[in-house]
Amino acid sequence: MKAVVILTNLFEAAIDVMKTLVDDQPKPPLHIGEAMTCWTYLTMLEEEKANVQIGLNTTTDNDLLDALSASLDLATAQATELRNFMLREGVTLPPVSEIKPTSESQSVPMGVKLTDDEIANALSIKLVSNYMTCATGAMQSVRNDVGLMFAKFQGEKLKFGASLKTLMRKRGWIKIPPYYVPNGLPTP
Repeated sequence: MKAVVILTNLFEAAIDVMKTLVDDQPKPPLHIGEAMTCWTYLTMLEEEKANVQIGLNTTTDNDLLDALSASLDLATAQATELRNFMLREGVTLPPVSEIKPTSESQSVPMGVKLTDDEIANALSIKLVSNYMTCATGAMQSVRNDVGLMFAKFQGEKLKFGASLKTLMRKRGWIKIPPYYVPNGLPTP
């Protein structure tokens, strides 16, 4: 957890430095890459919200419910900020999934119902994809305001991801690839 605090502080420091680079010149229009990353990331957030709602309707695990609720809150806040930004910039909004109605977990038939492991790993994969898109958006942006927005989104996803990874490790849900042991490596 200490590493997350350090990384979060580094992100905040980087954002503070980027803020000093903002000039008072009129902002140029978004370039096509900035507009595309905004459009793509908003689509990803809206799809994440739909998937999280499915998880909320499926699991009964209190820790996972808390993680899913935190993910939904973060995705909703980021989507709202990004949607408002895109509307101000004249970028067409993507079509998105409908909000899922609330249902009882016990009503979901077996064979359709996802396991807690599957829900947590699906959320983790979405989180990694979100994080990488934010990194791309921050690095490809010419406009400082766009770069700052994506750097902030990335920092928020990093902070959430650390808590999700801790939960997944605790529950044995985290998927670990095979260890790489090169030939000839001395064994202890």
